[in-house]
Amino acid sequence: MILFVFEGAKREPELFRTIATLFFKDEQNIVCSFGNNIYELYNELKSFEGEGDIVSILRERYIGRADSPFTEKAKSSDFSEIYLIFDYDFQNKNLPLEVMNNQIEEMLDLFDNETDNGRLYINYPMVEAIRYTKSLPDASYWKYVVSRADCVESSFKNMAEDFSDYKSLDFLILNTRRTPTEKELISRKENWLLVISQNVAKANYICSGKNMIPEDKDAINQQAVFNAQKGIICEADSVSILSAFPLFLFDYFPIHQWESPANRK
Repeated sequence: MILFVFEGAKREPELFRTIATLFFKDEQNIVCSFGNNIYELYNELKSFEGEGDIVSILRERYIGRADSPFTEKAKSSDFSEIYLIFDYDFQNKNLPLEVMNNQIEEMLDLFDNETDNGRLYINYPMVEAIRYTKSLPDASYWKYVVSRADCVESSFKNMAEDFSDYKSLDFLILNTRRTPTEKELISRKENWLLVISQNVAKANYICSGKNMIPEDKDAINQQAVFNAQKGIICEADSVSILSAFPLFLFDYFPIHQWESPANRK
């Protein structure tokens, strides 16, 4: 079984349902919501003083709930793979940037292996980065950044909605209330392939200055991306808009699969 742990209870599971349909048809997946930000997860892990893991924390949160996927003694080793997707939350007013960055760094060090503690992926600045594209394909996607001041003063969700030509997430999400048509499946998958190509190429640009899909996946691992983002933050008090879901999919599947549809023969 594969465990996916998301920060939110609505948007991330909604996106993942389509991802599962398009890319994980034969996998048995369990989806859980932590229900709070990564900095709260950090604090909860610290409170266990090295004795807890992500499943222990989630198990406690799901006590008494009918939808709990965990047994009373469930632990991380019960799952073949664990993936966590959380937001950087640039707009967080409760923590200084230095503290936020130190905590993210510790979390990336802890969650660096999907078959052990789990592998962590970060949305910059938050999950709505997935729709911060003017259209598909978007030749300018690699340029988009957002300042901390704008994130604090405005809702990034509203900023993404106002910016994009797509006025909902329907260009990526399948209607799960009915069986999708073959045309819908093809359309959504093509859009996801473009979103993946854009985000992967952008991650490579952030890390190496080359706006293209890298030959080596490790060139844009989450630690490398975070280190590059810290440089942007320190220089301009801004962060490069980047979605975690495309980078997770790029890591998970063979590299040749993510060539842009416009370039495939």
